[in-house]
Amino acid sequence: MISEAQFQNELYLIITNAIREDIGDGDHSSLACIPKDAKGKAKLLVKDEGIIAGVDFAKKVFHYVDSDMTIETLIPDGSKVSHGDIVFYVEGASQSILKSERLVLNAMQRMSAIATKTQSFVKLLEGTNTKILDTRKTTPGIRALEKWAVKIGGGENHRFALYDMIMLKDNHIDFSGGITEAIEKTKNYLRSHDLDLKIIVEARNLDEIDEILKSDGVYRILIDNFNFDETREAVKRIGNKCLTESSGGITESTIRSYAECGVNYISSGALTHSVYNMDLSLKAV
Repeated sequence: MISEAQFQNELYLIITNAIREDIGDGDHSSLACIPKDAKGKAKLLVKDEGIIAGVDFAKKVFHYVDSDMTIETLIPDGSKVSHGDIVFYVEGASQSILKSERLVLNAMQRMSAIATKTQSFVKLLEGTNTKILDTRKTTPGIRALEKWAVKIGGGENHRFALYDMIMLKDNHIDFSGGITEAIEKTKNYLRSHDLDLKIIVEARNLDEIDEILKSDGVYRILIDNFNFDETREAVKRIGNKCLTESSGGITESTIRSYAECGVNYISSGALTHSVYNMDLSLKAV
């Protein structure tokens, strides 16, 4: 996984680019009718239900735009919220609050939706030994926010990107000439480049499970698009040789059954690509 320093840098880049995109050469709506020295206060109002996420990110945005702004947090990240709740108050230059408003809302609405969906999956897995993972099926440019939201919702992050973990999927295997060839080439590559990265290998059927198990150094096997019976058999064959992960079209109606097959992890792109933003607003007080 990426380091904390790398993660914080990703957040900084997101804020910098989003402010550049939104403000351009100036927030002329505010500049036109609000004095530069005018002070104001606003509240983050919840108009929905779910898990709030992005409060700490909002603080970063406000302080990036204007370090003199102050935030009073009433409800922290990861808390359950309902219609009418006030999450925080922000106070400072009125122009600065307005410059920050859209980025804060866009981020928090999406992060809260992801955290809410993630927690619903986590609850479905209660009582099993299976953990829910996100994927790289994220919105380009804001992956750090979406993966942060998954963690706030109680899930775990898969690899962050292509550079922090090896994942040999069907196309890698086919282009390499087969499973064994792909694994051996990968291990040689890691040695020659002095890299210490975990290796995950995707299996499309039980025969591929057996072939993967012939190679050492595999951290986790991705049991992709298997039915329940095949998944149980795959878990049995793998045993304690490496970790297991189910993926491929797993929904809220099937996730519990896959977990009961004994896999260590279930990964779901739906955590980040199939959510509806939580309804939030920033209102002057």
